[in-house]
Amino acid sequence: MSADVTAALAAVTGALPAAEERPGQRQMAQAVASSIDSGRHLVVQAGTGTGKTLGYLVPAIVAGKRVVVATATKALQDQLAAKDLPFLEAHLGIPFDWAVLKGRSNYVCMQRVREIQGADSGQLELEEFAATTKVEINRLVAWSGTTDTGDQAGLDWAPSDRAWQAVSVGSDECPGATRCPMGSVCFAEAARTRASVADVVVVNMHLYGLHVGSGGMLLPEHDVVVMDEAHQLEDIMSDTVGVQVAGGRFTTLTAALKRIIDDPQLVGGVAEASLVVRDALVPFLGQRLPRPFPAPVQEMLVDVRGRVQRALTALGAIDSDVEDAKARKMRGQQLATRLQDSIDLALDNREGFVAFVSGGPDYPRLEIAPLEVGGVLNNGIWSQRTAILASATIPASLGARVGLPPGGFDEIDVGSPFDYEHHAMLYCAVHMPDPRSPAYGPAVHQELTALITAAGGRTLALFTSWKAMDAAAEAVRLTVDVPILTQRDLPKTALVKAFSDDEHACLFATAGFFQGVDIPGRTLSLVVIDRIPFPRPDDPLLSARREVLGAAAFSQIDLPRASMLLAQATGRLIRTANDRGVVAVMDPRLGKANYRWDIVKALPPMKRTRLRADAEAFLREITAT
Repeated sequence: MSADVTAALAAVTGALPAAEERPGQRQMAQAVASSIDSGRHLVVQAGTGTGKTLGYLVPAIVAGKRVVVATATKALQDQLAAKDLPFLEAHLGIPFDWAVLKGRSNYVCMQRVREIQGADSGQLELEEFAATTKVEINRLVAWSGTTDTGDQAGLDWAPSDRAWQAVSVGSDECPGATRCPMGSVCFAEAARTRASVADVVVVNMHLYGLHVGSGGMLLPEHDVVVMDEAHQLEDIMSDTVGVQVAGGRFTTLTAALKRIIDDPQLVGGVAEASLVVRDALVPFLGQRLPRPFPAPVQEMLVDVRGRVQRALTALGAIDSDVEDAKARKMRGQQLATRLQDSIDLALDNREGFVAFVSGGPDYPRLEIAPLEVGGVLNNGIWSQRTAILASATIPASLGARVGLPPGGFDEIDVGSPFDYEHHAMLYCAVHMPDPRSPAYGPAVHQELTALITAAGGRTLALFTSWKAMDAAAEAVRLTVDVPILTQRDLPKTALVKAFSDDEHACLFATAGFFQGVDIPGRTLSLVVIDRIPFPRPDDPLLSARREVLGAAAFSQIDLPRASMLLAQATGRLIRTANDRGVVAVMDPRLGKANYRWDIVKALPPMKRTRLRADAEAFLREITAT
């Protein structure tokens, strides 16, 4: 099959506007083809610019296998649907069907729309919303009559969360197509039907995690699964396989009950449960919980379970022949049953799980997460089908952390087509004070001022805390004559656009900008990272995993995570073959610590310097051309 894949890839890439030879992409495609042929799992590190999407899609389609692509984000799902798959459909020369499948909450629910439009129920559905939200809801109702897919991604405007929630349902709320009066015109079910016969199905990892957790009930049978941005697999699977109990789930149930139960005391009891949850959990914020739970948490769970049970009993007693009323009843029952199941799982002292309280003082969450996801993934993926794990940055310990069978997978690094050695420089500020020192912050601000001046703006400065970002922005604004934008100023998409539109602007941001931000061209010539992004030592889930690993925890958890995040941040700099710039790491440990080479070797092969003057000279050279 190797020759077929090479020819097919050449035909596809030859049709690209800027057709160019990408040896790494060809190597990846051949490795994927071999993996599919042999049934051996494959872990691929494909650096920025490799074209990894075509690198895995072409061999999968050529092989004639049904493949599910699981992306880390819905944005990447939409990119595949809007760009990559239509392009392959037009140029590959091999007929195939493809579909995109998302969670139910991403599709407009026609039963909710019908209830809003109903003469006898419309006012009931809208009475709780503000006037501006009602306007949005009415726009969404009108759109539901014109859309082909019902997918929120098809909107040309961004509704508020409140408005979208009014016309959609989550999986915890939907009773299923066979029980819903509007099941025959359900957009979510239509998407599932398309997926059931497609050769390529694109989902996100959260949905795939739910599929694995359900015992394989949510997605069609498939031969191959591709995990795109596989470095996020462990964390996403921990979220989806685990259990959460939070006040917001009781608020959602309350809203559903108000529409069907005329019992203020009962409904008020469920509404009050969100406060009961909050008050019990706040004292334990950020902490692991022993099992059995401390008395306040145990008593809270028993209390709120009773409130949910009373709601279920009341719902069961409702008898109506009105279809909309029956639909409201079923949604309420579904929500209450799923919530009760979560509480029961939380109360069940299961081996291999750790309990902790996350969130903030207003919205704390009780989470029960697996110490390791390998067992679940082995049962749901590794023993069932061929898996391709691909990312621009693959942590050294990924295979062990996700439970890939030892000796049962191959690993390759196909590099990047970009000329990092000539186009990029890594500057490590080894002269800086210890990051724990009070002098560190002011020293970072001085370095930023000098580097931004040399770059003429054009800087993405990334910080490991909001406090550090705010302090740096305040200080640097006083010393440089260029616009300083921060993550607090605008939503992410608008902020990136504002930065991209002003060649001399600087953008100061936190962890959310370490990955998934694409800013090619002269707008970005300097990426500054304030510290090596080690995970928090007090993270409850990671601390439990550290205890299991003992002395190996730093090398198996902390160091790979820090290396991966630093590599992701570094990847913001060079996005095209013509980009040039400097990555400046303020943390002196990158140049001094005994583990420094483990981090450096995870970065692209840039020329390196410890002298700021070298970095400044390179930046001035870039700005002059």
